[in-house]
Amino acid sequence: MITEIRIYKLKENSTAEFNTVFTEQSLPMMKRWKVNVVDYGFSLIDKDSFYLIRNYENIEHRKESQEAFYGSDEWINGPEKSIMECIETYNTSVVESLKLKIEK
Repeated sequence: MITEIRIYKLKENSTAEFNTVFTEQSLPMMKRWKVNVVDYGFSLIDKDSFYLIRNYENIEHRKESQEAFYGSDEWINGPEKSIMECIETYNTSVVESLKLKIEK
């Protein structure tokens, strides 16, 4: 099992729009596509920073899952444009899940 940690730096004044589109469109879509979302939310120290944590079986599963999800008509014709317009940059790190213990 691997864990992907993605940090989005949002454009100024876009957090409300991003949060709405993410929670009302992107997150339900990820659930429909069986993406294992572990946690997500805004940074406590930077109002324009948002994190998304997802688990995958392995690197290949992550690649296949993301290619299918982000290449789908549902994503492209759905929340993609609104989400991407809110994002200034993002960084992704992938680690072995055994190294993390997330309690919620």
